[in-house]
Amino acid sequence: MPENKKTIYVPEVITVKGFAEKAGLPVTVIISELMKSGVLATINETIDFDTASIIGDDLNLDIKPDLTETSKVTVKETNEGKNLIPRPPVVTIMGHVDHGKTTLLDHIRKEHVAESESGGITQHISAYQLTLPETKRKDLKNKTITLIDTPGHAAFSAIRLHGAAITDIVVIIVAANDGVMPQTLEVIEQAKSQNVPIIVAINKIDLPDSDIMKVKQQLSDHGLVPEDWGGKTIMVPISAKTGQGVDDLLEMILLQADLMDLKADPDAPAVGVVIESHMEKGTGPIAIVLVENGSLHRGDPVAIGSAFGKIRILEDYIGKPVGKALPSTPVRVGGLRSMPDFGDRLLTFKSEKEARDNALKYLQVRPKVRIATAKHIAPKEGEEEVEKISFNLLVKCDVGGSLEAVKKSIDEISSDLFEIKIIAEGVGDITESDITLAGATGAWVVGFRVKVLGAAKRIAEKDGITVRVFNVIYEIVDYLKSQISDALPPEIIEEELGEGEVLAIFVDDRKTFVAGGRVDKGKISVHDEIKFFQGKTEKYRSKITTLRREKSEVKECEVGTECGFGLAPGANIAVGDKFIAFKKISKPRVI
Repeated sequence: MPENKKTIYVPEVITVKGFAEKAGLPVTVIISELMKSGVLATINETIDFDTASIIGDDLNLDIKPDLTETSKVTVKETNEGKNLIPRPPVVTIMGHVDHGKTTLLDHIRKEHVAESESGGITQHISAYQLTLPETKRKDLKNKTITLIDTPGHAAFSAIRLHGAAITDIVVIIVAANDGVMPQTLEVIEQAKSQNVPIIVAINKIDLPDSDIMKVKQQLSDHGLVPEDWGGKTIMVPISAKTGQGVDDLLEMILLQADLMDLKADPDAPAVGVVIESHMEKGTGPIAIVLVENGSLHRGDPVAIGSAFGKIRILEDYIGKPVGKALPSTPVRVGGLRSMPDFGDRLLTFKSEKEARDNALKYLQVRPKVRIATAKHIAPKEGEEEVEKISFNLLVKCDVGGSLEAVKKSIDEISSDLFEIKIIAEGVGDITESDITLAGATGAWVVGFRVKVLGAAKRIAEKDGITVRVFNVIYEIVDYLKSQISDALPPEIIEEELGEGEVLAIFVDDRKTFVAGGRVDKGKISVHDEIKFFQGKTEKYRSKITTLRREKSEVKECEVGTECGFGLAPGANIAVGDKFIAFKKISKPRVI
């Protein structure tokens, strides 16, 4: 945030819409910040001065009391009509790659998502709902859980961060044979930072090398102490493959949700968050939205970030049309004029004009920013500034969530030698205009789970433009590292051969310079490069033109011997200087 804060004057009680107008911000931004602070409020509901001050700090606003304006209503009076009812818990499945998240969901949903995923790795966020028909406890029968599946590969930490932010409970799945892994720790930290309750599913207990006690000990070392050890973390041993313990896990999720007393107001205008977005042929922009509060109806005017429109498609997670979506429900939404970004908040309005005005204001206040290029590392004291080499890149992905993950992965390929500039990005197949832009900017084109259309392929082949399409994100990273390594100038390594001390200066004129020295380590040879030091400071370097021992010319001098070496005329060395003989080795850069 910029340091200069905008000062606004707020009365003791103000509506969300009024606060947005005073702040000059879209209502969606205000509601999003309120929800981050645990406050569910619609556009016409009120917040008090203290709440405005808390979110104002995050919005770079200096909130001051407006003593000239009085309010005749209180927050309680304005918001007392809320019809709060229990809602299903939103549960995010997280964990290290290949620890069994998708297999667990396969068992729960009786489907086979893992088989359709590239390399067996989940590439998108997916949201599902399930209702427990039968449980050991009658009070849990027919209760619903909303499940969000997130990719576990390291490239998807940005997606997982959104996952933790929109969830009520995090289920961390840990393989009993592998134990706690790097992404497991990352997920634990993300869940803790969001103050989200954690349930641990210890998976793969059917394997002979499983070790439940070891996993519990590792988790305890990171602050998750199991209930049976006197801690507060629920841990359930399961086998996602055989189904052992899965029902117990679902029951523990519902019991945890009951303790949390999760409620929402189905009568309020809907507020939701985009967990996926893509362009669909013949339909246009499609968003997968998790409704957080209120009810979303077909025909509702909505703004989602800078996108707006009227809901013309409203389908549940299996593609069945629905008339409305209640809180904690994932739905497929269509009818937008443009595609929203991953993580944008949905808000309903009374008219499409209001929705459009809010979307335009959002676009002005929060313009879309391309991914940051590799950060510049300043040279150390005494080093020269190194000019970076820029590599232009055009990125196309199948859906918005993938685009976020791909950009984050590319951003992590950083060095003080080069920077990657994403000159264009988007969702959808690689088109003729993409290739034309790449040709004009010298960019490489990288696609993720998209096609290269026929005309685009022909132009790329004709003009020699590099186009590669991948199905797994870490393959994009490996490819870019390889391409950049080949394009960068080689790394020059100085391999030290021998060292010693200057004992005497014999000849110093315009044509010749001869010094005498002792070799204390290694050996020096004629035509070696040599550098001289006064203390620790390098003062001069040259090439050994001749070597003599006594009156004879030699090719090398070994440790423990004294010799005379010829250098270029005017060499800047003195008696007592240390020297190191070396040779330069050229090595390809490894990124």
